[in-house]
Amino acid sequence: MNALTPPRDCLERSQGHAQVTLARVRGAVRLRDLAQRGSAKAFLPRVDGPVPEIVFLNTSGGLTGGDRLSYRLEVGEGCRAVATTQTAERAYAAGQGTAQVRVAHEVGAGGWLDWLPQETILFEDSALDRRTEIALGPGAGCLMVESVVLGRAAMGETLSRLAFRDLRQITRGGRPALIEPLRLDGRALAAAGGAAVLGGARALATLALVGPGAEDALGPARAVLDEPGVEAAASAFDGKLLVRMLAPDGWPLRRQVARVLGVLRGRALPRVWQD
Repeated sequence: MNALTPPRDCLERSQGHAQVTLARVRGAVRLRDLAQRGSAKAFLPRVDGPVPEIVFLNTSGGLTGGDRLSYRLEVGEGCRAVATTQTAERAYAAGQGTAQVRVAHEVGAGGWLDWLPQETILFEDSALDRRTEIALGPGAGCLMVESVVLGRAAMGETLSRLAFRDLRQITRGGRPALIEPLRLDGRALAAAGGAAVLGGARALATLALVGPGAEDALGPARAVLDEPGVEAAASAFDGKLLVRMLAPDGWPLRRQVARVLGVLRGRALPRVWQD
């Protein structure tokens, strides 16, 4: 072994950070700052209408043990924005270590953010630690969805070993409005057939609408929770609406999520969702 040969146990890891800042300039929402490095990228495709879309992308093609990825979006005072991911994120067998993903968004006073990432697909022996935080200023609001798929049913994949920790947190004026922790491991998967766990489901999603008047959306949301094969329920209180969904596979779950988002947003999903 020479000085140019890495040790056998020193595996290459992916690292990336992408940050976007939007501000209102002369009555329009404009890009104020864009920073990106490593495997994380962000771009703003041209879309019709005054609300910009930000698409985050992990160019490494997936996550494995030891990878580090972070996305950050700052939505200025009085601005509206939609942010998503270009495709489903995949967490592969970890080998060594745990992949870490950090998402930190801020919405200024009177602003609004739709955070609509596509699904996270977990593979056998994956290890992923993810934390999503959205900080809302006075009078601000957000719509957030997070979907998780446990293996690909079409490929006959059944998971028995993984380590998945997921924390979603929304604050209003520095005070918690929603704290949603999720932890899945081999023991949880073994018990997943129970009604108190996943009820045999292989795909799950949580949708949260937080902002003034969010309770008014409860009726319209419940009216479309009828996708075949999907078990779903909705509740609303204290300026927020929560919808939880379980499905035997990722495809019916995606259809149900899209229907609820369509009702709540009143417009088409981001273009990358439709491709």
